[in-house]
Amino acid sequence: MDFQQIAQIRNFKQEITRFMMMYKFALSEIETKIEILQEEFQMLHDYNPIEHTKSRLKSPESIINKIARKNCDISFSSIRTHIQDIAGLRITCSFISDIYRVSDMLRTQHDLDILEVKDYIKNPKPNGYQSLHLLVKVPIFMSDRQEQVCVEIQIRTIAMDFWASLEHKIFYKYNQSIPAELVRELKEAADSANALDQKMERLHTEISIIKEEHREDELEELKQLVIDNQQFRLPPAFLKLMEEKA
Repeated sequence: MDFQQIAQIRNFKQEITRFMMMYKFALSEIETKIEILQEEFQMLHDYNPIEHTKSRLKSPESIINKIARKNCDISFSSIRTHIQDIAGLRITCSFISDIYRVSDMLRTQHDLDILEVKDYIKNPKPNGYQSLHLLVKVPIFMSDRQEQVCVEIQIRTIAMDFWASLEHKIFYKYNQSIPAELVRELKEAADSANALDQKMERLHTEISIIKEEHREDELEELKQLVIDNQQFRLPPAFLKLMEEKA
């Protein structure tokens, strides 16, 4: 292998590294936004609607295989145009209402460009799959330029995530046709997961109403301030000042 070939391989390696870094940085930007929302809810609200998050980057091999299946040119510009889920973030929420709550909070962030919304909760897939998908563009500032990078965000409940994860494990790389009986049972399992979500949503609403009716019991709790797991008691003078203003 001569010097020119080595230089070409080195340049290609740098290009693909920079390409993958863009998506890694875009994921980091979204993850930071979610972490801020989580901390805000922990400090200011009764509960956190976000249970957990999980991010992933497609491997270069997976990207090449997908672009080949689409019969598209194998180039960086073609990949950016035709594969929009290279970077993905999954947000798991407690309740169905939380899904739309988190979605609305992301939509109001002016630096995120919402390209597409697919609501598989209101319109589930035929196999029973449910989730809310947002395709967003995130600005990434690199040393020599700014890039707009696509990230796919999936928001779902714990029950939806449980069903989808197991469905993926059962049929991962299964290229044969699935028997109709198994398809029916899989759909029934999705319906059961949805029924559980609906019941938990109703219980959550009813408990929230009960809490509202007993707000006076929270007065003592409101005198406590918790920041970074440190507990502070509001000064009496401050409380008196607030009472006078009220």
